[in-house]
Amino acid sequence: MSSTLAILLLVSELFGVFLAIDAVMRPRSPQGAIAWSVALVSIPTLAIPIYLVFGRTQFRGYAEALREKERQLDERIPDWYRRIAAFAAQPKPGLERIEAVARRLTDVPFTGGNRVDLLVDAKATYGAMLDAIKQAESYVLVQFYIVRDDRSGQALRDALIERARDGVRVYFLYDEIGSIKLPASYLDEMRRAGIQVSGFRTTQGVLNRFQINFRNHRKLLVVDGRTGFIGGLNLGDEYYGFRDTHLRIEGPAVQQIQLTLRKDWYWATRELIEVAAQPIVEAEPGEAVAIVNTGPADRAPKCSILFSELVASARSRVWIASPYFVPDDVMTRAMQSAAKRGVDVRVLLPDEPDQRFVELASLTYYTEMIDCGVRLFRYKGRFMHHKVVLVDEELAAVGTVNLDYRSLYLNFEETAVVADRQFARRVEAMLEDDLSHCDEVSSGYLENEPLHIRVQARVARLASPLL
Repeated sequence: MSSTLAILLLVSELFGVFLAIDAVMRPRSPQGAIAWSVALVSIPTLAIPIYLVFGRTQFRGYAEALREKERQLDERIPDWYRRIAAFAAQPKPGLERIEAVARRLTDVPFTGGNRVDLLVDAKATYGAMLDAIKQAESYVLVQFYIVRDDRSGQALRDALIERARDGVRVYFLYDEIGSIKLPASYLDEMRRAGIQVSGFRTTQGVLNRFQINFRNHRKLLVVDGRTGFIGGLNLGDEYYGFRDTHLRIEGPAVQQIQLTLRKDWYWATRELIEVAAQPIVEAEPGEAVAIVNTGPADRAPKCSILFSELVASARSRVWIASPYFVPDDVMTRAMQSAAKRGVDVRVLLPDEPDQRFVELASLTYYTEMIDCGVRLFRYKGRFMHHKVVLVDEELAAVGTVNLDYRSLYLNFEETAVVADRQFARRVEAMLEDDLSHCDEVSSGYLENEPLHIRVQARVARLASPLL
């Protein structure tokens, strides 16, 4: 018995060393590589199963599946990009950097001719979604991270069922982990009405069985290729109590949201959704919009690149609202550098967090940010869940990205970047109203907490790169 145990321990140690090498070779932060390698070598029996689930940094299969399909559609894919390029917005002075980055990340320029409506709470967002669904003539594409079987979830489901029974094609995609509490009966009712339903199926494929640490965090809806929605709201009654923001978009930018949904659906089902291919111009010149989808299947860390560039390109101000604030080193230095060169850098955070571990890690950034001139504000009264960035006088971004490691590196996300002075003013007014409900954080915030809180916060920050 003892010899068997010794052999098992030896095999475990050797496997731990092998995985430690894997942890060092994979792209991740230096702190994460060190933490994983030390744990795998020193306590392999505990660290190995954790690493197999949480240690992977690259989502396998997604990009490969899409490339294979693109080869089958070789003639149609370039044609799609040419059509979108025909709607390229006129370059805006001062935005050359972010326009160039967005184009390199997406292969698509900012498109003009869009109409963008700012939806500042669940009532406005769900109401606009239901109105758009009721007007659907051909198809509806829906994707949420979290779906609840409550009044809000049932209202949208019933609206989709009604359209499906009238002959409209409906596709409903959800994340199995985010919607783990969603009963099968909710989905079955849609299937019986003819709606195509699928989970994102993160772990499909023989080599991807442990690929459960990745999430599809997108919240998107497209109707007839004409109207699109993107933002922070999932589908559930709880969001009526949140401070959150979504966008309603009409115009050629909707084609980019639609492309993301088609890609995700193809990964999940290996079926290609037939959609309206011709972009529709709603207003002229309208708002210039770039839709940037990011995720762990990207060859480069597109999400970190986009958000660090938004901060780095700021000349006078950058205001950020995020429910979770555990930035990577790139974002941290970008914000500190911007503040040091005189940019008005403000970060709005919730005063009532819903994830204690993330909030503890967030506390450790307070002093180093404030000491460099970054101003932090905690939103009072209700949970602040929206994800918004305002840059200077005519650039704003709204989407699904939290400023933490998970969104920057592990989640499938989507962001709408709008280059328009009038829209930026609306976002400015919204954030100024948010600031009126905030208390500014003073330097030494964490140092005034009890010792056990300070210790927990430091441990949480050390553990955050492991994710």
